Amino acid sequence: MAIASRYTVALHILTLLAYSSEHKNNKYLTSDIIAKSVNTNPVYIRRILSSLSSSSLVQVRYGTGSGWCLGKATTEITFLDVYEAVEQKKLFEYHRSNPNEACPIGENIQLSLEPYYAGAEQAMKTYLSRSTIADLLIDTVSMSNLRMNERLHSGVNP
Repeated sequence: MAIASRYTVALHILTLLAYSSEHKNNKYLTSDIIAKSVNTNPVYIRRILSSLSSSSLVQVRYGTGSGWCLGKATTEITFLDVYEAVEQKKLFEYHRSNPNEACPIGENIQLSLEPYYAGAEQAMKTYLSRSTIADLLIDTVSMSNLRMNERLHSGVNP
């Protein structure tokens, strides 16, 4: 089971907006610029930005200098905020068709699974609530700097 890529793309978008604002003095980015970083279609990016906007995690500016920016400080945007903004489904889903109720397992499997699924989802949400976009930005920039140094020392042109 994999969490939809919308979540990972949303984290990418928010981290890019944070980086651009903090390191490039460019608070607003267009969906085209964001799409180039993610390497996907700007329409897909705009759909995710719309979900993030509905949760006040990003803001849009129209007209001259148009684009998207963070709606909150990076330290205030948790991974859980992002997850809840872009993922509308429960973490675990049941059968696509109803199990056979004449079977002792089929009759009770979903009801029996519910506390396990609820506990696992709550544990995940608790864990996600501990990390912020600020944390991810620090990690990403640190890794970028480390890779840049490795390329410099190996003689590869960055």
